[in-house]
Amino acid sequence: MPSPSQHRPSRLRNRRRRRASVSLTPLIDVVFILLVFFMLASSFQSWRSIAMEPPVERGGGGDGSPAVLVRLLPGGGLDLNGRRVDEATLRQRLTGYAERPEPPRVLIEPRPGVSLQRAVGVIDLVEAAGLKRTRLLRAEGGS
Repeated sequence: MPSPSQHRPSRLRNRRRRRASVSLTPLIDVVFILLVFFMLASSFQSWRSIAMEPPVERGGGGDGSPAVLVRLLPGGGLDLNGRRVDEATLRQRLTGYAERPEPPRVLIEPRPGVSLQRAVGVIDLVEAAGLKRTRLLRAEGGS
């Protein structure tokens, strides 16, 4: 008589081999997270450069051409050639300088405590007036 194990086929033999399925969901999740990360980390601002001569020590580096000195004072004040002015007056005078046959160089001296953004704003004001030769000075005792 045959043994019971010989009459019954083994369950292991009858099982069909399943094909291993690879889910793409984790891969899509990772790609989506990377996409979101790079979108948030990217900057979509348009950057522009400011053409300037390198900073020089106070009183040095002159080439003999006429110059106008604009000091940026802490608290937002402006000083044009030793006289306090407001921004509208500065804009008006710089436009007048730009209309001269030989426009002067503009020396910009930010005093200690003046933000870089304020200095860039004044440089933009100078360029908007039509003066192209701009030089940034270091304040006395500055490093």
